[in-house]
Amino acid sequence: MKLHELAYFTDNVKGMADFYRGLLGSEPVAQSDDMAIFMSGGTKIFIHRNYPPSEGDLPPNNHIAFAVEDVDAACAALTRQGLTLEIPPKDYYWGRSAYLRDPDGHQVEITKAM
Repeated sequence: MKLHELAYFTDNVKGMADFYRGLLGSEPVAQSDDMAIFMSGGTKIFIHRNYPPSEGDLPPNNHIAFAVEDVDAACAALTRQGLTLEIPPKDYYWGRSAYLRDPDGHQVEITKAM
């Protein structure tokens, strides 16, 4: 597994983008009113506008994402180790991902390596 993304959901995209612009000393690789994406090494820092969760949507949870070659195989191995998937592997507009939570309740995404 490779660290792929840190995702932050916020009501203040501009403020968060300004903070990471100053912290990293670089411009976002993509930006709109609803999001900003910065790269740090090979890791994406994804800042996204908060939204009200609705049926069928992923809730706007801050999370960390790890990239793997095969999401289904990685998730099968994780469940064999006793970990519980919150959301099993599913295809989204960005690719195939699954979600679980660490012992403190932080959401962890397992996503297809690009």
